Amino acid sequence: MAKKGVLITGGTGFIGSHIARAFCENQVKVGCLIRNDSQLANLEGLPVELETGDIRNIGELREVFRGYEWVIHNAAKVADWGNYREFYQTNVVGTVNVLKACVQAGIKNVLMTGSNSVYGEENCFVLKDEESPYNSHYPYLGDGIFPCKLNYYRDTKAMAKQEALAFAQKHDLNLTILEPVWVYGEREFNTGFYEYLKTAKAGIPLVPGAKKNKFHVVYAGDLARAYFLAYRKQLTGQHCILIGNEQPENMDRIYELFCSAAGLRKPGNLPKALGYPLAFLMELIFTIFKAQNPPLLTRGRVNMFYDNIEFSVEKANHILGFRNSFSLEEGIKRTVSWYKEQGLI
Repeated sequence: MAKKGVLITGGTGFIGSHIARAFCENQVKVGCLIRNDSQLANLEGLPVELETGDIRNIGELREVFRGYEWVIHNAAKVADWGNYREFYQTNVVGTVNVLKACVQAGIKNVLMTGSNSVYGEENCFVLKDEESPYNSHYPYLGDGIFPCKLNYYRDTKAMAKQEALAFAQKHDLNLTILEPVWVYGEREFNTGFYEYLKTAKAGIPLVPGAKKNKFHVVYAGDLARAYFLAYRKQLTGQHCILIGNEQPENMDRIYELFCSAAGLRKPGNLPKALGYPLAFLMELIFTIFKAQNPPLLTRGRVNMFYDNIEFSVEKANHILGFRNSFSLEEGIKRTVSWYKEQGLI
C-alpha cells in the first residue's frame, strides 16, 4: 500500500514518457496508468510501477490511485481526425473521472497537461498569455457543413480545462495546468515534425509553408523538466501556465533545421492559394466516405503552416523558474539523432 510518489496517466505516450523519465531521473517514485492494450516501448528501462486502468472508467481508477501523493494527468486523445464522442469521452469525461478519483483517494495535488490551443490557433500577431480568452474553435471555410476534426481536439481540451478548474476549486484541489506550445522530441510521431521529415525524405518538392509566420515550440525534455519544477514548487490553488521556448521562431527556419540535421533537402513552400483548395477537397472526400484515417492534407493541417501564432511564457519563468535549457538547434539535433538511431529516417 505504501506507493507514494506520482501516478502519471498517459505515461506510455510521447510527452508522458518524457515526464516519467524526468521524475525517475530525479529519484521520484513513478507509477504509470496503462490500458491492457498499451504499448510499453517508451517506458523501457525506467523503474516505473505499471497500474492498469482506463480514465474513461472511474471504477478502475479508485483503487489504482490510492497510496499516491500526486497525479499527473497527461492522457488525452490528441489527433486531427476521429469521432467527436471519442474526443469528448477521453478529454472531458476522462479528466473529470481522474479528478473525482483523486478526491476519493485523498490526493490533493494534481498536475495536468492542457493545450495552448484553448486560446486559439488563428493567424494572430498579438502575443497570447494565460489571461487571453478561450478561442478554441477555428472558423474554417465550410466548417458548418462538415466540421474540421482538429476543432474536436481543441474544443474538448478547452472544455476539459474549464471543467477541471471548476472541479478543483469546488473540492479544494491544488491543480496546476501546464499548457505546452507545440512539442517536438524523441518518440514524437503525431504532431507534424516527424511527418515533415518523412515528406522531405520522399522527395516531395513542395509542401504548404511560408517564410515569415512565427511558430512556438518546446523540446520534450524541457517540457518534462517544467513538470518536475511544478511538482517541486507545490503550488496551492489553481494555476494555468504556458510552457514554451523563450522565443517563437520562424516556422520555415524550424523545418530547415530539421531537414539540415537529417541531411535532407527542405521542400519548397507551396502557396496557400494552391494548398488550401486541395486540402478542402481531400478532407471533404474523406469525410463523405467516412474514412478511418485522415488525408495527407486537411484544412487544419494546411492553415497551421501559414498562421502566425505566438505566446508569452513569462509566467512559467516567474512562477516556476522555467526557461528552456536546450536551444532549438540542440533540441532538433537530439530529436533527429534518435529518429536515425531507430532507423525511422
